[in-house]
Amino acid sequence: MGDAARETHAAGSSGRGGFGKSGEPGQSQLGQDQDLPATGPAEDGNAYTPRRSEEDARIGAVFEKDDHGAHFCTASVVRSPGRNMLITAAHCAFDADSGQPLNDLVFAPGYRNGDEPTGLWKVSKVVVDDRWTRSQDEDLDVAFLVLDQKDGRNIQDLLGGNTLGTDRGFDNKVEVTGYPTSRDTPISCQNRTTKFSDTQLRIQCTHLEDGTSGSPWLTDYDPKSHTGTVIGVLGGHQGGGDKDDVSYAAYFDDDIAKLYRRAQDED
Repeated sequence: MGDAARETHAAGSSGRGGFGKSGEPGQSQLGQDQDLPATGPAEDGNAYTPRRSEEDARIGAVFEKDDHGAHFCTASVVRSPGRNMLITAAHCAFDADSGQPLNDLVFAPGYRNGDEPTGLWKVSKVVVDDRWTRSQDEDLDVAFLVLDQKDGRNIQDLLGGNTLGTDRGFDNKVEVTGYPTSRDTPISCQNRTTKFSDTQLRIQCTHLEDGTSGSPWLTDYDPKSHTGTVIGVLGGHQGGGDKDDVSYAAYFDDDIAKLYRRAQDED
């Protein structure tokens, strides 16, 4: 791929149905979930419900407008100089039909059963590669979301943030945590990534269904700082995959690194 290009958008008016492993805003699927073990971790490749932790506190559910509708995607805090940035899948934050970002996205970090430990955080800007905007290039299915401060505080100061990792190769042990639309609690799964193509990662993990688009793929977790390195977000090929037990992520290469640097100018 050539040099990365970027579009920055203030949140505008739009809407869309679900794509890939994103749900549909406002369309609740609660009650359709299958029971998972209460806590984990489980064997590699098997999903479980994680205990509350500082690591998971910076991963959250994405809603449109407020929390009265259904959450439909997942995002997480990524470290940035402005200390108010999330990373998710581009298809979670952008309406390809209208060419505009979804309006009034809000983020609920650490969300569980309606409980929002630090409240809702409003997304003020969506940063995506303009080649994704034009053609929905699955290799560029990554978005950085800039948040407004909440009560004068930055989200990274409150919760910390994970580091962005690029060019980390295709074989990494990762943990994926996300919010299926059928559940009001997160699920996690650990396994090794494999190479699907030169530009896509693949992982085998159960129960990564609608709503888990944008879930961070974390490696190198540091128990002292409670942070890790994000080397992918669930999305990319087929919007993350058309099967619940196989998922994909665009490989974080120099294009994503450039997009991240440009997003920092908006943070």
